[in-house]
Amino acid sequence: MPEVLTADQIAHYQEQGYLVLENQIPAAWLARIHAEIARFEEEARGMTASNDRLDLEDSHQPDAPRLRRIKLPHLISDVMRELMYSDHILGPARDLAGPDLRLHTTKLNMKSAGYGAAVEWHQDYAFYPHTNDDILAIGVLIDDMASENGPLMVYPGSHRGPVYDHHVDGVFAGAMLPEENGLDPKDAVELTGPAGSISIHHGRIVHGSALNTSDRARRILFYEMMAADAFPIMGSMTRWEGIRDYDTRMLCGNTTLNPRLKDIPVRIPQPQPDVPISIYEIQKGLKKRAFDTISEPKDVKDRT
Repeated sequence: MPEVLTADQIAHYQEQGYLVLENQIPAAWLARIHAEIARFEEEARGMTASNDRLDLEDSHQPDAPRLRRIKLPHLISDVMRELMYSDHILGPARDLAGPDLRLHTTKLNMKSAGYGAAVEWHQDYAFYPHTNDDILAIGVLIDDMASENGPLMVYPGSHRGPVYDHHVDGVFAGAMLPEENGLDPKDAVELTGPAGSISIHHGRIVHGSALNTSDRARRILFYEMMAADAFPIMGSMTRWEGIRDYDTRMLCGNTTLNPRLKDIPVRIPQPQPDVPISIYEIQKGLKKRAFDTISEPKDVKDRT
């Protein structure tokens, strides 16, 4: 029996590839996360370049810190690690991907008011193909999320389609253009809701988010995970340092040495560009963008 989700919610996820659950995270948790964010924003003061903890906006200045991502927050924040192991997160994940779950990665995308960076359309599975696609991302909405502040958007049902080509001139660029791949922009759906809601999206669904030009922050804490029997395919961007290390990433349930193979499309994210491993930097390899940046409108972007 499902722990958290109804049969209708599970069916919607299987058919459409996403869910939004309102009021999933109690206010006390949100207050603790807000305090952690303030701590990292102060840490960014004085920094001149991104590091292995904090990813800086292009418009960052040492005396005016601007964060676009907190990297691997479960490793540098006890609060965010504790929430990751809670049933607030793992309950719905088990209902959708089974009782045995392994962590892929975590990140906190800041998208601050007035300048938060866009994330171009992409599929997570394009970055880390596995032997099966019981892969999902749970996003904790730290702020109220509405149309004007760059919410996550998805193409419903696209998780049941192809893995699109995310390359430019033969180099992995971490993004694709929906209109050039038969997807109608009118079909994209915004995943909005009040702070404390969670969004869940399938690893193969096409998704992205626009620049935040509003006067409100739009911060999401992502926990990405998969069934324990989904193993990375060679060439994936998944970190692999041997089975013992891989098993330390178990979130719940039992590990296995028997990958489950599913007949699904696969495209290897190689060769990699010679840039820092960040979706924002990788996507700068695009010659044409779907979303505006803080510096120039999308129709004049030409990176040839």
